[in-house]
Amino acid sequence: MILTFLHLRDADRMVAYTVHEPPHSGGDRLDRAETLVFVKDGFNFMAALLTPIWMLVNRMWLAFGVYLAGMIGLGLLMSALGASDAWVALVQVAINILIGFEADSLKRWTLERKGWTSAGTVTGRNSTECERRFFEDWLPRQEVLRVGGEASLSGGFHAASPERASASRPVSRVGWFSRTSQADA
Repeated sequence: MILTFLHLRDADRMVAYTVHEPPHSGGDRLDRAETLVFVKDGFNFMAALLTPIWMLVNRMWLAFGVYLAGMIGLGLLMSALGASDAWVALVQVAINILIGFEADSLKRWTLERKGWTSAGTVTGRNSTECERRFFEDWLPRQEVLRVGGEASLSGGFHAASPERASASRPVSRVGWFSRTSQADA
């Protein structure tokens, strides 16, 4: 009975992600899609257990500096007030757990500081479903900048007019990427 309840609870579980796009992400929509970052919303166990290492691995230099200064300052303040080492450790563990709950917000804040923009949010049963759902909605709304590999005179890619598109080489669709047929190359 308990296993059935736990299984049903996991089946109804939904995860949410925010999607972020880097600054100056020019290029074709497929190239831009490769640079998007999905940030999961929810508790992060690694951020709670190994807070300083998690911040360094995720390149959160400012957050790491504030965390380190805060922990040192808090430790000095509590020892000056005469708190035992057990209380100091308990407060530090509580702060790490709080950071575990706010890790996704810290990551989004760091991305925003670096100039990344929010491309949207998506929910699903797992990360694969969230990515699929996001790209099914996002890709059709993005401008196609290259058709058949034609380049504009300025060096960038552009969307060809219908007359020029019919005169261009045939495009075969393989997965996410378009390739011109090898016989015409």
